[in-house]
Amino acid sequence: MSHIYTLSDFDFELPESLIAQHPASERSASRLLDGRNAELANRTFRDLPSLLKAGDLLVFNDTQVVKARLFGEKPTGGKLELLVERVLTGHEVVAHMKVSKKPPVGTELLMVGGYTATLLGRWPNEDGQLFRFQFSDEPHTLMQQNGHMPLPPYIERHQNTADAQHETEEVKAEDERRYQTVFAKHPGAAAAPTAALHFDEGVLQGLEAQGVSRASVTLHVGAGTFQPVKTENLAEHRMHSEWYNIPPETLQAIADCRARGGRVVAVGTTSVRTLESWAQSGLTSGDTQIFITPGFAFKVVDVLITNFHLPKSTLLMLVSAFAGFEHMHALYRHAIAHHYRFFSYGDAMLLEKTTASRTA
Repeated sequence: MSHIYTLSDFDFELPESLIAQHPASERSASRLLDGRNAELANRTFRDLPSLLKAGDLLVFNDTQVVKARLFGEKPTGGKLELLVERVLTGHEVVAHMKVSKKPPVGTELLMVGGYTATLLGRWPNEDGQLFRFQFSDEPHTLMQQNGHMPLPPYIERHQNTADAQHETEEVKAEDERRYQTVFAKHPGAAAAPTAALHFDEGVLQGLEAQGVSRASVTLHVGAGTFQPVKTENLAEHRMHSEWYNIPPETLQAIADCRARGGRVVAVGTTSVRTLESWAQSGLTSGDTQIFITPGFAFKVVDVLITNFHLPKSTLLMLVSAFAGFEHMHALYRHAIAHHYRFFSYGDAMLLEKTTASRTA
């Protein structure tokens, strides 16, 4: 009988000093924990090309983080903050709303920058946790002009509405540059695909010289990625929804990789979720709420590059499903003991799929 995992199985103690508050001096200067075998090896990210094989295929998430954090006020003067999750049609957006008292449907909010956002209701239905707004102008343009980078809650910048508008220009410039991958292409994410933040031109050239191919998928990462699971019974967790797309050339690249005996290397959990959603549904584009926990049979991904994730998070469960539950805990004990840097601006690890997580 297989073990039934609960939320407590994915908890661990993390010293606060290991939560990276700023990126490494250079993207590829991050550390890389080689966790492909029981014997763990400490490396740097620049070593990655030598750890992969000619014929392998790297699959990146080419989403672009938008300046999704917006500030404004109600007609009464009460301050509020919106975090845009996705852009719909007709100047409509879906967003989280941080406000002391929720305004009634139909309220026109005055946003910093001189535009308005009219509250249309909850999303995707009346029980939804998100809200639908109509902006007075094109949302992507307004976010680019007036928005702030939506950094994760554990990165300590000015988190309150007033001070965040006056973050130092130097720090804002660093976050705008480094909380974005070098190949970001399609705007729409409220969070970065963090495993890809380590790649720079030097590493990409090294991979090409090694004979490793590249392909891209798009998954617009939502802020829900940072939400810890709160139900002890994992089956009761309601997974957030994210939009993904796999272009035809990537499907062909995967087929070619399989034909030559190469391995599909997913850069980040978002690439894993995209590829395995396609394998599960047969759909190359759409919304996914895939929740990967131990016992999941991976059909596409063979190797994973990923950062170190939050306790009790769905991402930690995905890593456990991929590399093995006991191995995951060994990796995290090693990382803490050797002072690896954790979370979005932290270090990375390289993992291979366990025998148990392979399909028959």
